[in-house]
Amino acid sequence: MPRLILVRHGQSQWNLENRFTGWWDVDLTPKGETEAMAAGELLKDKGVVPTVAFTSLQTRAIRTLHLALEASGLAWIPETKDWRLNERHYGGLTGLNKAETAEKHGEEQVKIWRRSFDVPPPVQEKGSEFDLSTDPRYAGIAIPQTESLKDTIARVLPYYEEAIAPQLKTGETVIVAAHGNSLRALVKHLSKISDADILDLEIPTGQPIIFELDGDLNATERYYLSER
Repeated sequence: MPRLILVRHGQSQWNLENRFTGWWDVDLTPKGETEAMAAGELLKDKGVVPTVAFTSLQTRAIRTLHLALEASGLAWIPETKDWRLNERHYGGLTGLNKAETAEKHGEEQVKIWRRSFDVPPPVQEKGSEFDLSTDPRYAGIAIPQTESLKDTIARVLPYYEEAIAPQLKTGETVIVAAHGNSLRALVKHLSKISDADILDLEIPTGQPIIFELDGDLNATERYYLSER
């Protein structure tokens, strides 16, 4: 039966600094590197062998994938990178410290931006410090100025159906190394979680989540590999 492995990237520098990251490209911290390698070692120890890999265009996810696969002796498996697995775009909040933003705008407003299903943060101004319009990896892509979780799901799920699901249907064991919100979109879809309940789902860094699927790609089981 098909099996899907989801891994949120290890701790990033802006996770450590408590800043809104979104599409901005930051690297892993040493702790994040350790988390990624530990994920790969766990896959190897448990005999879970991914055969195809997917990740975003963001360094923290790419390096998490590579470190995990190297640790499990599987650095050679086919790998696809796509912007649709990127983290949610945090718009004008990008780069801001979360605590300082709460002090400025109020905790309730920041909670709405972070945790509501369909209310996006303020848009990112063109030409701002974190404007990605000249980043070559996004050439030809309509970069969003902000995204809600609903917006993120609207780009992740079509990509899942187009690129990932066909691999699963052929019996591949797929690993996806991505981000809190892009993975939340996949968990919501596969576990049939409501719009309201998905907001409370936290996905920890560097902890492989396993989906056991039937032939129609319905989830028969979801669990953290560390708990098996």
